[in-house]
Amino acid sequence: MKVTDIAFTGYPVTNMRRARDFYEKKLGLSPTVYELEKGASWVEYEMRSGTLAITDIDPNWQPGDNGPSVALEVDDFDAMMSHLSENGVTICVDKIDTPVCKIGTIQDSEGNMITIHSKKAVHPEFSNAVANSA
Repeated sequence: MKVTDIAFTGYPVTNMRRARDFYEKKLGLSPTVYELEKGASWVEYEMRSGTLAITDIDPNWQPGDNGPSVALEVDDFDAMMSHLSENGVTICVDKIDTPVCKIGTIQDSEGNMITIHSKKAVHPEFSNAVANSA
């Protein structure tokens, strides 16, 4: 088991419309995934070197000077989460299985959050969701 890549970098937002305006109109990024879940939003902008995500999905994750959250892509999600737990790493969000990935959040030795991520095969129904949701 090993970390193979950075899956995405995420930024929390408090006003999704304003944030999308900034990222899409000011920076010229094209959204690739847009999901609504219980009134929350998740927008991804895929780039050659990784993915930038903006979200208002967690009211406890607020914009600030602390910077983004890194998500580490792993080759065996379940083995990695078990290994981390067995080695005394604080698990903040345990194993969430979504249609596009498995995801969990841990805390590093300094209190920083790190997301553990394992991407599943891409589902075609998500690729055009942005155009229909905007």
